[in-house]
Order: sequence, then structure tokens, then C-alpha cells
Amino acid sequence: MTSADLPAAEFGYPGPLRDRLVAAILAGAKTSTTSLFAAYDLAGEQLPRPGERFRLIDSADVTVGVLETREVHTTRLVDVDLAHVIAEGEGYPDVASWRVAHEQFWATPEERAACGDLPIDDDTVVVLERFELLRP
Repeated sequence: MTSADLPAAEFGYPGPLRDRLVAAILAGAKTSTTSLFAAYDLAGEQLPRPGERFRLIDSADVTVGVLETREVHTTRLVDVDLAHVIAEGEGYPDVASWRVAHEQFWATPEERAACGDLPIDDDTVVVLERFELLRP
């Protein structure tokens, strides 16, 4: 199987946010991500599984690397810890600032279109995924 045959891993939406996230992955700073469980549920998609590989795509839809999922688990938003926040590689100094930024992202029109008008609170279920960049 070539990287072209792999499903795409899209971080954020094309534009400045995706560019920053992809750069952080390629630099080795970003090794985890957080998604709303509801996004998988509403799309009828299964959660990623350890060992699965994905093509990392940039804002131009160009494959820039291959990611392999290492760990996946679900938890309540309130239970996300600082270790996960730091592994996201986006420079948040604490869980509170990470959460504010993620809640703002989940409130964007693109996310609302994908997930509906879901209330985000302490009990919102999120998917925490750790991955490894296999090749840039």
C-alpha cells in the first residue's frame, strides 16, 4: 500500500490553522490531537485504531507525511490532562487556555456544520489520539 492509498488525516480546515498544525507535526512538536466523539458518531465513522496509518495533508491537499496512530481513547472534556495538552504541540501553557481555544474551534461554522449545534461542557466526550510521524 502506498501513501496515496491511505485515508487523509486533516487537521483543522485549510488555511492558517492547518498550516500551523501540519508544521508542528512535521517539526515533531505535535504528537496528539483531540476531536469531538460526536463528529465520528454523526459521520458514521469508527474511531482510529492503533496501527492505522493516514496521509498527512496540507492546505493544498498535498500529502506531506504519513502518520501512524499509537493510542486512542475517549474521555470527558473536563478530564483532559496537561500531558495531552503539551503533546498537542500548540504551545498552550495550561489546560484552561487549551480548552478555550478548542471550544472556539468547535464553535466555528465548519465544525457546527459537521457536528451540529452541540453544547460543549465538562461532560462532552472527546477522542484523544496519539500518533507518530513515520516519514515527512
